Amino acid sequence: MTQQLPFPLVDEPKADVIEAARVLFAGEVEFLKGVVAMDGLPPDDRAEVCFAGRSNVGKSSLINALTGRKGLARASNTPGRTQEINYFTLANDHYLVDLPGYGFANAPVDIVAKWQNLLKNYLAGRASLRRAFVLVDFRHGVKAVDEEIMTLLDKSAVTFQVVLTKADKVKAKDHDKVLAQVRSALAKHPAAYPEMVLTSSEKGDGIATLRAIIAGLA
Repeated sequence: MTQQLPFPLVDEPKADVIEAARVLFAGEVEFLKGVVAMDGLPPDDRAEVCFAGRSNVGKSSLINALTGRKGLARASNTPGRTQEINYFTLANDHYLVDLPGYGFANAPVDIVAKWQNLLKNYLAGRASLRRAFVLVDFRHGVKAVDEEIMTLLDKSAVTFQVVLTKADKVKAKDHDKVLAQVRSALAKHPAAYPEMVLTSSEKGDGIATLRAIIAGLA
């Protein structure tokens, strides 16, 4: 009997589950609002998932790939440009939430401190938040700035699941090395969900699986 590795890559869901999630994400998806203060948050009346990741990890590309809408989440070449919590409605029963990129923020120190405080308050106080997806660039593995957001999620008692991005940029022979590094990092975080998702927004790898996970959190 082979020993199961900690934090395995999630198995692909069954065909009917994938199809139900595809139909959900093929429906109406709209940008609702950008939030800069806690009193601007919409009512917590539906299931909510958020996406966190350091600057240029591919967050906007992933959200666009999930929804099949190229321009829904705006990508920026300037790290730290997004300083709002951006809300998107998915059908009538989900919110997709794009959190500000962290690390390398090209903004004044006081602005950075303001949105970092907003992020902490959001994570600690959002009752409808079902799961946070922490995006990690598969080329680099977990970095110090990723550890910071994971520790914040631990303290906020918010379950987070790692989504490895840009899988198409890493050679197959290097996969095990990067996965081992990520697994080692996750072992220190009690809020870490026990499975990871490997994705490529460019190639579409893992997108159907991630849709199914989100659809199942309603």
